[in-house]
Amino acid sequence: MVSVVITGRGGAGKTTMTANLSTYFAKKNYKTLVIDGDLYLPKLAFHFGIDNPIYNLHTLIKNPEMRVLDAVYPDVKTHVDVLPGSSKLYDILDIDQRRLRDIVREIQTRYQVTVIDSPVGIPFDTISTFRLAQYQLIIVEIERCPIHFIHRMIENEVVKLKALGEGYGLKVGIILNKVRESSPNVDDIVDFLEYSVEVPVIGIVPYDHKVPEATNKGRPVVDYAPHSKASKAIIEAGDILEGWIFGEKKREKLLHKLHEGLLSLLHTDKASAGKKL
Repeated sequence: MVSVVITGRGGAGKTTMTANLSTYFAKKNYKTLVIDGDLYLPKLAFHFGIDNPIYNLHTLIKNPEMRVLDAVYPDVKTHVDVLPGSSKLYDILDIDQRRLRDIVREIQTRYQVTVIDSPVGIPFDTISTFRLAQYQLIIVEIERCPIHFIHRMIENEVVKLKALGEGYGLKVGIILNKVRESSPNVDDIVDFLEYSVEVPVIGIVPYDHKVPEATNKGRPVVDYAPHSKASKAIIEAGDILEGWIFGEKKREKLLHKLHEGLLSLLHTDKASAGKKL
């Protein structure tokens, strides 16, 4: 049971990254749930081709007697389970944000990985779920800021979000998204983030026209165009995140299998020796 919250400012590709990273884990055969935690401007459903879900996160919030699983939509193409929000105005009025934490706590026990798409900026909608999470990814688009002011933007945005995540004990990482800058400029930004801000950059995703094309089709790009530049970069970031989350467990599992294999071999040798006698 692992939760990852995705944060960042508007237009950085936060929801796109949420959809794609959840698809990455599902394709690696982890039972994966993705939740639209943007209670007032939910749009995660569009990335999975879900149009106006009758039951959704908002109906769960307003109706505590409703089964959480009734609002979960399995995506047959990506194998991700999606808990979408409602885009209808009357659904987002008078909602109790505190109920979100109870819903996440109840549903995430069924999954190996839960990815939560937070709202833009300081995620007041989903801040209650930070207590249930272990990891935070901050999505940063450096192209929307003049390169000479990028350090100031990072200090204004990333430092605050990092402090928020670390305040809840989360391991924090950054993905640079929609990158078009030249390599030396990007290298300088990565160095600043990793050595001055002290937060690891786990991915650098280039701008790729296949991403909006995939979104328009209602599919994450790693499923729609797995060999595209953006998909390859997202998969590389997913590999690093998987190492963070499951690296130790994978090593333990491998050692356990080696131990079992050795015991089996020793048992076979003893049995064979016994037959000879």
